[in-house]
Amino acid sequence: MNAAVGLRTRVQEFLREQRNLGYRLISCGRELLNFASFVEDSKHLGAVTVELTSQWAREAHGGNVSPETSARRLVNLRPFLRWLQQFEAATEVPDDSIFGSLPGRKTPHIYRADEVLALMQEAGKLGPSDGLRAATYATLFGLISATGLRIGEALGLADIDVDLVAGVLTVRGAKFGKSRLVPVHPSVIAPLATYRATRMKQVPDAAQSLFFVGSRGAHLGKPLGDRQVHRIFTQLRTQLGWIDRGSHGQPRIHDLRHSFAVKRLTLWHEQDVDLNQRMLALSTYMGHVRISHTYWYLTGVPELMALAGARFECFACAGEFDHE
Repeated sequence: MNAAVGLRTRVQEFLREQRNLGYRLISCGRELLNFASFVEDSKHLGAVTVELTSQWAREAHGGNVSPETSARRLVNLRPFLRWLQQFEAATEVPDDSIFGSLPGRKTPHIYRADEVLALMQEAGKLGPSDGLRAATYATLFGLISATGLRIGEALGLADIDVDLVAGVLTVRGAKFGKSRLVPVHPSVIAPLATYRATRMKQVPDAAQSLFFVGSRGAHLGKPLGDRQVHRIFTQLRTQLGWIDRGSHGQPRIHDLRHSFAVKRLTLWHEQDVDLNQRMLALSTYMGHVRISHTYWYLTGVPELMALAGARFECFACAGEFDHE
């Protein structure tokens, strides 16, 4: 490493440059600064080597890490090392041969319509019978299923963010700090209005706070916690006895979001529309930072792979017929 400009300074320059381009790099930034500290403590001199980066990747959390964790650390490090090569040409960038590449995204559980309905019905039975709890969870799970919102986005909705006249939700400061408008289907408006009316009877002050609020005891009218929602979901999932059709072990709340995307893409397939023209709209609607995250559904979910395969088969058969 050039003695005139230390590694930590280069890391800070890289992070500043990337953040000016709109990237937040919070966890990645921590990793890069941790790497700079590791290099300083090791008294390493000269260019960054594969041996040095491999040692750093292995020593996370006291050295008791899996190859997958080490590989993930190198994924965070590689963009910086490639950037660093413009100043230090001898910088070595490690490849996947050290710890192996990261496994692909796991297949989600794609909910059928009857499963979503059963979930909402089971949530509607939550006690006490005269409380807000049942309405809160039934409406929350229904909204995520109908809009593909992330659980954090749904819980973060303020009452003023739910415009039932225009039929639009305002999602503020979502993942990666992005905000967006989310139009809702007309069928969603009535249940949201019913929940709001029910909530206002029991928590009149909620109009000045979040849309979804706690419903019992000291939590009445307070923000609804993520852990609390997952606990209730786990309880309902057990009662319903679902068998996981994905590869996460159990159906998850987040799979409601995946199911929304898959159903929309399936419908477009059935309507024979040009998916490439619609992908950007879906990506924006769902708040994806990269459109590749939306295209993943076409190859990562069996339901869509089957449709794509059938479509290609028709295309291939038509081509053979044309050449006869």
